[in-house]
Amino acid sequence: MVVPLRRCSRPVAALLLAPLLTLAACSGGDGSASEPRRVRATEGSASASPDASGSSPAPTGPTEGGSSAATAQGGTAGKPEVLAAQTRLLDWQPVPGSVDDTVTRSGAWSLSVDKAGTQARLEGPGSGTGVAAGPRERISDALIDGEYAVVVLQDRQETRPSSAEVVDLRHGGKTFTVDGSSDVPTTNGGTWALGDGKLLHATIHQGSYCVASVDLATRKSSLGWCAAPRHGFNSAEVTPAGESLLTFDDSHPACRTVVELTGTKATPFEGVPDCKAWDGVVTADGAVWSVIPREREVEAAHAYARSGDAYFDLGPSASGTLTWCGDAAYFSRDPQRDSEPARLMRWNAEDGLAVVYESAGGHAFLTPPRCGGDTITVTALAQSGDEQVSAPVGPTDG
Repeated sequence: MVVPLRRCSRPVAALLLAPLLTLAACSGGDGSASEPRRVRATEGSASASPDASGSSPAPTGPTEGGSSAATAQGGTAGKPEVLAAQTRLLDWQPVPGSVDDTVTRSGAWSLSVDKAGTQARLEGPGSGTGVAAGPRERISDALIDGEYAVVVLQDRQETRPSSAEVVDLRHGGKTFTVDGSSDVPTTNGGTWALGDGKLLHATIHQGSYCVASVDLATRKSSLGWCAAPRHGFNSAEVTPAGESLLTFDDSHPACRTVVELTGTKATPFEGVPDCKAWDGVVTADGAVWSVIPREREVEAAHAYARSGDAYFDLGPSASGTLTWCGDAAYFSRDPQRDSEPARLMRWNAEDGLAVVYESAGGHAFLTPPRCGGDTITVTALAQSGDEQVSAPVGPTDG
């Protein structure tokens, strides 16, 4: 995903209401609704939640204040078990090229977008191709999962539907387009997600803001769940276990709910406080999500997980950074004290919670981690020097 290399702190109501006002003005199938922007933590800010799991320098030692993976049993939704994080750094390798380019690695493939959002470059085994934005376009999303790569072009004036150039990496780089003329058309902006052989995007159907799913093997589109009037959604995620969205309405502040999608049905995640959610991914036997403890500090989230009936407190997180990659959930954590690095955290039910990346010395923060199927890429902006690195991750859940 193309992300800005700076962070901002704005009232959550302002972030979420603007798309709803746009949607309310739509009629028929010609309208558009842009998604709420994800918020990155302000530089120098600390999480609103207590530090339950700062890391230990020992490679296998748990951090203070929680249970280790070996002893964790899980708590209830009202009193989740606080987990301590072990430090298990991945095999990080520098990503060639400028840190100003947003790069997502996927095994031997690499998908990069320049800082201006005007050029995308896909390079892989023995081949390479480029996608250039037109004069009135920008590249809003760039996704890759080892089987497909997707580059999304958005109209700068926000008056025309977005289009996506899809590249089939398994079959000689064959390409096709998903746009406003597809059997389920795109709309301007909106959320995009890639995974499990499908591409999710937003659409307008009979005046409602809806989710569409493209089967990339057959290139057939289908209409999914539709939001109620003056409701919207963003932050679509696809994991091997299912699909999820963050939904919201126009209350003050906006009421946010993470939901699992099943066809045309949206089911709220179990055990998540009403109206507090921000991120969410579906797992094989539960889910991982974040909430905003204080509405005036939307950059500072707190992460939780459920495995079966067991609930876990994963500690502070940076809002808008939760993603699934390989066989685990990953999220960024801003420094909790002046002397601490920024960290990338990993959780799954089998291995528990771990620190898998730490920034170099000096004040730092991480842009949202980018998953390429079997590879994860991180960009760290640090006082001691920026870096962009990638590492292989575990297998998918089948």
